[in-house]
Amino acid sequence: MKASLNWIRTYADLPQGITAEQLAHDLTMQTVEVEEITNPADFVEGIVIGRVVTISAHPQADRLVVCHVDIGEEQTSQIVCGGSNLYENQLVVVAPPGAKVRWHGEGERVALSAAKVRGVVSHGMICAAEELDLEGLFPPSEDEEAEIVDLTELFPDAKPGQPVADVLGLDDLIIDINNKSLTNRPDLWGHYGLARELCAIYGGTLRPLPSLKNPAGLKNDYPVKIVDEDRCFRYDAVVFEGIELRKAPFSMRKLIWSVGMRPINVIVDITNYVMLATGQPTHAFDESHVSNGIRVRTAHEGERLELLDGHQLTLSTTDLLICDGEDKAIGLAGIMGGARDSILPETKDIVLEVANFEAIGLRRTASRHHLRTEASIRFEKAIDTQRCDLALGLTRQLMAELQPNARIVNVGAHRVRETEAIEIPVSLRFLNVRSGHAITADDAIKALKPLGFDVAYDGDDTLNVLVPSWRATGDVDIKDDVLEEVCRMIGYENFEYKPPVITLDKPIRQLAKESERAIREYLAFRAGLQEIYTYPWVSDTFIKIAGDDMDALVALAAPPSPDRRYLRGSLIPNVLEATVLNSRYYEMFGLFELAQVFAKGAVSPSIEKEKLPVQERRLAIALAGVKPFLLFRRMKGILAQLPLFGRVEEWKFKQSGDKMPWADHNAWLKIVDDVGNELGSLGLLSPKATEESGLRVPCVAIAELNVEKLVPLQSRDNRYERLPQFPLVEQDLSIVIDEDVSWAQIYEAVVNLVHDAEFVEEYRGEQVPKGKKSLMFRFRLASETGTLTADEIERLRHRLIKKLKHVLDAEMR
Repeated sequence: MKASLNWIRTYADLPQGITAEQLAHDLTMQTVEVEEITNPADFVEGIVIGRVVTISAHPQADRLVVCHVDIGEEQTSQIVCGGSNLYENQLVVVAPPGAKVRWHGEGERVALSAAKVRGVVSHGMICAAEELDLEGLFPPSEDEEAEIVDLTELFPDAKPGQPVADVLGLDDLIIDINNKSLTNRPDLWGHYGLARELCAIYGGTLRPLPSLKNPAGLKNDYPVKIVDEDRCFRYDAVVFEGIELRKAPFSMRKLIWSVGMRPINVIVDITNYVMLATGQPTHAFDESHVSNGIRVRTAHEGERLELLDGHQLTLSTTDLLICDGEDKAIGLAGIMGGARDSILPETKDIVLEVANFEAIGLRRTASRHHLRTEASIRFEKAIDTQRCDLALGLTRQLMAELQPNARIVNVGAHRVRETEAIEIPVSLRFLNVRSGHAITADDAIKALKPLGFDVAYDGDDTLNVLVPSWRATGDVDIKDDVLEEVCRMIGYENFEYKPPVITLDKPIRQLAKESERAIREYLAFRAGLQEIYTYPWVSDTFIKIAGDDMDALVALAAPPSPDRRYLRGSLIPNVLEATVLNSRYYEMFGLFELAQVFAKGAVSPSIEKEKLPVQERRLAIALAGVKPFLLFRRMKGILAQLPLFGRVEEWKFKQSGDKMPWADHNAWLKIVDDVGNELGSLGLLSPKATEESGLRVPCVAIAELNVEKLVPLQSRDNRYERLPQFPLVEQDLSIVIDEDVSWAQIYEAVVNLVHDAEFVEEYRGEQVPKGKKSLMFRFRLASETGTLTADEIERLRHRLIKKLKHVLDAEMR
């Protein structure tokens, strides 16, 4: 969203001299994310006002003329121009040498220099609007080609040589705000809401908008009926007679253009101006096309409506319509008006609409019909009903100023309910604990009051916060939201940084994830297959080939195409379709996919509308080739080795139960675990399925496994040990010990004296006394301080023998 600082200043007393950098920083830190701030005056830097003094024919070109133009210098500038609307004494926009323009409105801006045009020197350019990116402000006439900007009527007092930016009043800061940061702030989708926010940041005063007052004796019986009261909460209609269609004042057109919208005519521009000012969309209908009032109802199934942009819509019962009293549809509620009933060139009287619509239903309608308008974007954020009063008051004031001959002849309204303020009790202890900052009652009140919150302090620990209507539509409704408001207004940069205390625990072993990774690596590296990723929706054709029951599949509310209405219940259709596509280019190849499939279920059974499908992981493999016997054996071999390399429990192959619908009668198997539970299946694709799918290879083998049913095996715990810094000394030692002494006892006795020790062999024989055995083990000695000397080695060896003697009564052999 774009906003004009000059426009904001009409509502707020802000400090003068705010730089773009300061404004971007303060708004980003405290309110919304500013992506960019630009100044429209920069687009016309170096461009000046010129007065055409003389016009003469070009000697070598019929469509060009030679002009002498006064641009405030001692001598006039000779400029060659092809403008179709040139005349003497005309005030035009001149780009002298050195200024940058967009040549014929295309490409990047280029710097001009004096140059010959068909043999005549031209010192600059008389500009058309598109050459300065001003076509939105000065749209060319439909019946004119090569039309240049004519400022004679708009600015008759402009002087040659004046900067165009000064004459047009383009010096402004345009704030480009990231829309995502505004999602939960419907109050900021208008300049008045931004003015309130900047007043809170900088301490300015917010000026009130015109109040809504009906003149005495005004008729108040215009028929308005909201039929579906859950979809529309308020509808106000105001009937104006005596409308005169013309251009809006340049100052209004400039503001509308500066924030990215296109000026059209005074009535449409007033409705857009009010929307951009207050954040409340409005719309005007041609009163002669609206019979017997307004009705707001949902559409009939299959009902048709042509919109202003030419779109022909086929509606459903979830779409909300604005209709006249005869039930004729004249607009898609909150999104766009109808083509035949909105403002037309012959319009004399209008019905002004100011309404409040339910956000979720309107967003669904906009998404279903692929319509995103400035009005729908704002209604989707949930606007408070009280904003209609602001829009009505401002519209009436503008109509009185810009359409003095128009008069209000009737008004009508149907108001279902008003947006209610929300009261939230918040304790100071909660604010202090959650923020990690000492916040007093005065601090909280000072932060909240400028934003429009009413705050009452009980003198002890509780603040009773009354949320204003413009923040009470889902933005601020719990105490945590109040905490956020207080903290951001205090300024996050004013909070002392306290690093969190972190305890690093050993990570949890996720054996299922490890097995899944091992399966992918085995299939890709050892089996030589290509991994694929397919969309979760599936073609109806391949569902039928795979034999899946469509009634058991999860249907999409908004499918990407008519023949892809279902989410996959098996990976077979997707892998088969991928095999068909690849068979156009390769004769022999292998594919696999490990992904979720979807089944009807009740993951959230407590809320019927929010029941989610059950998701299971499946593995599908497809091998394409020429010889069916070899393909089948290769597929079986890949699956037989998968438990080993995938680190899951083993399975068996068995031909039992029903054959898969897609499989050949003579080549299929089921995959079962030790107790007979089915894990998956494999087989050759049947001739019928091969023909129906359009495969261009003779044979395809397919397998599918339910990964959720695989049991991952435990794996050893690996641990890091640092390599010794100095060389190890390795020696063998043979000892004679009692028959009942185990190697574990020996290891326990020596482990603290050596770097490591390992068993080598045992011996029993004539050289060993009865009841004894000889045991040889290998030990390694190490030092952390340096290489061991011979004396140190002998000393450590002696200590080792001595301990074995003392603990186990061992003797050297």
